[in-house]
Amino acid sequence: MSFAGYLRNIEEKTGKSPSDFRALAAKKGFARNGRIVEGVRAGEIVRWLKEEFDLGHGHAMAIVALLRGKPEGD
Repeated sequence: MSFAGYLRNIEEKTGKSPSDFRALAAKKGFARNGRIVEGVRAGEIVRWLKEEFDLGHGHAMAIVALLRGKPEGD
């Protein structure tokens, strides 16, 4: 599955867009300006996404990649 496909599936499951996840990550203190804050580990973000949105590991890692700056269309 492509990265864009992962993001579409995540949005269908959660009702949240990539922009929504950037904003939510910022609100949680995990990200600033759409990027992961230095010192925040991927595992922390994955745990949050699994607990709050019931995402699987692969889908949670797609959000981590998004927060690391991977373009949505790739």
